[in-house]
Amino acid sequence: MKSVILPAVLSLTAALALQVGLTTKAKASEQDKRFFHSIEGQWSGPGEIVAGKYKGTKFNCNFVGSTPAEEIGMTLDGGCRVGVFTQKMSAVIEHKSRQGYRGTFMGGAKGAGLDVVGGNVVNARKVVFAINRNELRGVMQARVPTDNSMIVTVSVRVGDQLVPVIGMNLKRIDAVAVGSVAAN
Repeated sequence: MKSVILPAVLSLTAALALQVGLTTKAKASEQDKRFFHSIEGQWSGPGEIVAGKYKGTKFNCNFVGSTPAEEIGMTLDGGCRVGVFTQKMSAVIEHKSRQGYRGTFMGGAKGAGLDVVGGNVVNARKVVFAINRNELRGVMQARVPTDNSMIVTVSVRVGDQLVPVIGMNLKRIDAVAVGSVAAN
């Protein structure tokens, strides 16, 4: 049963990257650049499906975040594990001038994943992206409350409400590894 829910969980989770402002900016700002640079590095942590048929299912994810040299955006690579099952994940999001933020996760809606169809960097610590797959409409929000933590929430539209369905609490693990080496 868990092998059936893992792709669904991962599809919604990685739209992480991956976070729904429906407005777009003509140009990405310095604030946008600061946010995306803040997700660079290695992240790990637990997640849980908090609503729906698979409510209570827990999983653990590991990601590496990077930013492109020439563009504003991010790439997130890694995977999530439920029990003994692991699903590789990859997401790419870029600022596309007048179109705003666009991207894909696991090949986008034409593949096994989701399309990022809009987004907005709210401030240097928070971003929201609109996500779609067929009739599914939703929002992914990522907050980076400290330099070493990231909270990701994925919500789907049910009627005229957004209902949270997935939550993740990630910690930066590259800073911990570097700090522990320096301390020894």
